[in-house]
Amino acid sequence: MPVGRHPRRWLILGVICLAQLTVLIDNTVLGVAIPSLTTELNASTADVQWMINAYSLVQSGLLLTAGNAADRYGRKKMLVAGLVLFGLGSLAAGLAQSSGQLIAARAGMGVGGALLLTTTLAVIVQIFDDEERVKAIALWSTVSSLGFAAGPVLGGAVLDHFWWGAIFLVNIPVVVLGLAAVLALVPESGSTQGARPDLLGALLSVVGMTAVVYAIISGPGHGWTSGRVLLPAAVGLLALGVFAVWETRVPHPMLDMGFFRNQRFVGAVAGVILVAFGMTGSLFLLTQHLQFVLGYGPLDAGTRTAPLAVTVVALNLTGLGPFLVRKMGTPVTIAAGMTLVAAGLAAIAVLGAGGYGGMLLGLVVMGAGVALSMPAMANAIMSAIPPEKAGVGAGVNGTLGEFGNGLGVAVLGAVLNSRFAALVPVGVGASSLPAALASVEAGPGGEAERAAISDAFASGLETSQLVGAVAVLAGGLLAALLLRRAERAGRPGTSAA
Repeated sequence: MPVGRHPRRWLILGVICLAQLTVLIDNTVLGVAIPSLTTELNASTADVQWMINAYSLVQSGLLLTAGNAADRYGRKKMLVAGLVLFGLGSLAAGLAQSSGQLIAARAGMGVGGALLLTTTLAVIVQIFDDEERVKAIALWSTVSSLGFAAGPVLGGAVLDHFWWGAIFLVNIPVVVLGLAAVLALVPESGSTQGARPDLLGALLSVVGMTAVVYAIISGPGHGWTSGRVLLPAAVGLLALGVFAVWETRVPHPMLDMGFFRNQRFVGAVAGVILVAFGMTGSLFLLTQHLQFVLGYGPLDAGTRTAPLAVTVVALNLTGLGPFLVRKMGTPVTIAAGMTLVAAGLAAIAVLGAGGYGGMLLGLVVMGAGVALSMPAMANAIMSAIPPEKAGVGAGVNGTLGEFGNGLGVAVLGAVLNSRFAALVPVGVGASSLPAALASVEAGPGGEAERAAISDAFASGLETSQLVGAVAVLAGGLLAALLLRRAERAGRPGTSAA
């Protein structure tokens, strides 16, 4: 059916958001089960890392290919396939008897997750018209924040009463409900072109994205200059380069590289990467700040990051973001939102060292910025791409968000480590805070030296958070400028939402 208002569009939105929430919760829920997995499955540290990374690695590597498959073969079909694969993977994970079985099950769940994340956004573009689409995308993006906040809480609640496998088996009823609702409610859509599949493009994109994401994930553990990081990074970048060249030559490409000549698309892309960069990188730093500087335990530290997600959920549910997009236009809304994200990061850097009150202010300001900017940018990306390519657009949006997440942790973590190493007292000889404090405890150093080490770490956190704030602010202004220029040029599909 043509793009427009479907009579049951809000009910459909609720169904696909429920499915997506399940996928997103599985990105964070496993962390609380690590002690149980280590004991009951005799899992090593490497096993646990692969249990966590197998899901995100497969999912991020397949997002673009999954979006293209949804456009080519039908979004309803791919949504059903994603639910089935995710459900079967959850069942296998819940019943796993070894680390290897659980890792394989998590990889299977990642395949289903990639299909679900891309197809849900493509269906929203299909059933909502321009007037309501920003509001629908805002509610869709709210699920991401809710999933981030709910994962550890849900996992902890389940583990208090059941064994670790229950955190996966609880997905099964949601999958069954989702399947019934999708089959009954969601209309079929997708490209009617009979073009042959771009198999080489799909292979190159999967290899390239998986290798690059693996390098980003592995960097903090193995070191950014180690062969285990540089080799997959080089392979991934080479594959993506060949992919870009191939897509300009194949008659029916899975990703039309002409999209990157659209200033609206490029502006939104820059914003998506840098908001993900600032948000994920800052949360990576915040957990260390709360535990190592302010002295909170792991659970308390996790709870104290929740105001960011709560603010995003609250503002998106009130419809503030879509209202401002209509009143101010997409470029101004994105600029305002990313300025707030940058201001929140700066507030955490400057005020957070004095206690949680300053950090709380920064988290709320950041949440307000994310609530304004993310739906506007997702809508800008989807509006710049023809409706028949909505799946690919969703894949681009998800893939770039994954890159931004990885880069945020990598870059801001590197700034922190570099600054800390430069400030730590001579003779300590350790680049991490726990190791540095342990070396002081083992030697003749006193409280003064311990205080100097803690101050060095706090200074490193402040510097890295300020770097993130500058990057987010610059990205927001760049995205707004490109979107404004695209609107003034009056290109088709570039009017403000």
